[in-house]
Amino acid sequence: MDATSKKTLRYPIILALAASLLVLPACGGKDKPAEANPSGESAPSASASTGPDASEAPVANFLAPLTGLPSVEEVTKRPLSVMINNYAAARPQSGLTQADTVWEVLAEGGITRLVAIFQSKSFTDPIGPIRSIRPYLIDIGESYGGVLVHAGASNDALALLQHSGKADLDEINNAGAYFYREKSRKAPHNLYSTLEMLREGAAKRKFDETADVPLVTFSPQPDVAAAATASQIEVKFQLSDYKVEYAYDSATGLYARSINGEPHVDLNNGEQLKAANLVVFSTKHRAYDDVGRLEIDLNSGGKALLFQQGHVIECTWERTKGDIVRLTKDGKELPFVPGVTYYHVVPNSDSLENHVTYQ
Repeated sequence: MDATSKKTLRYPIILALAASLLVLPACGGKDKPAEANPSGESAPSASASTGPDASEAPVANFLAPLTGLPSVEEVTKRPLSVMINNYAAARPQSGLTQADTVWEVLAEGGITRLVAIFQSKSFTDPIGPIRSIRPYLIDIGESYGGVLVHAGASNDALALLQHSGKADLDEINNAGAYFYREKSRKAPHNLYSTLEMLREGAAKRKFDETADVPLVTFSPQPDVAAAATASQIEVKFQLSDYKVEYAYDSATGLYARSINGEPHVDLNNGEQLKAANLVVFSTKHRAYDDVGRLEIDLNSGGKALLFQQGHVIECTWERTKGDIVRLTKDGKELPFVPGVTYYHVVPNSDSLENHVTYQ
């Protein structure tokens, strides 16, 4: 799928969970609404359930573009792409249970950083701790049309951002009034903001309130019949302090996240982080200075694994200019189950199998 297939999402989308429905892109064009049931026959509307049986859940007329989940109103706000600190002293973080999509990517020194994409949910709780940005994190955040939210940047990232006209809220360089320090934590692991503050900052800097959001393909019942089962998953990055585990719950259709053997929770509500889809893909990482700052290739494609509904699909990741990373198998794009998706990017200097184990 090339970049020209992206369209701005500014109209309602109705999902029909008919038995014949295999794949539904969660967006379409401005000229006509997405056709939920081309045959004209009646079909049940989407439900708020993320589990395998959604037949008894409430109906909704709108879908969130990045999750495919029902929404009480049309989701048109521009996403916020927030750089979240994942250092041990920064956990538990705040706000991650409200994100539509989360990326986990290496930073220098073997630590990982999270890029949380917020769009469909409204909440007043804190978001953070917020940290600095790198060029490849800029790339991830902008691929969703998001306003970049961070505190400082590497020299290369700063060079990309300064005088670029990018939608960028930087606590250090241009938007300090829209962040705050939490006294109960030590710097630099204590910088936070809120949706309201960030939206206010974006409006003050006159960023567009809407943006092109990528077409994300969803299917409530993807074909996993031939896929191996995988209910326990472990992802290793580089350091032992960044061993991520997921346990699948067939009752909800969700994967519960742990880190180093402990549930990874949201400080705001005490809830464990969960996702409907897990993506792990490998790509080239290159350290280019004495500090260990990285270049990470997010364009060339390579091996990937998709975990959904308690199964694993071996596949490849691909990307065309201006688009998000997509997963394909046998020349066809793989759909996501409606819900939150977590991406994990690991170095291809070692085999993907050495980074990911499952049973």
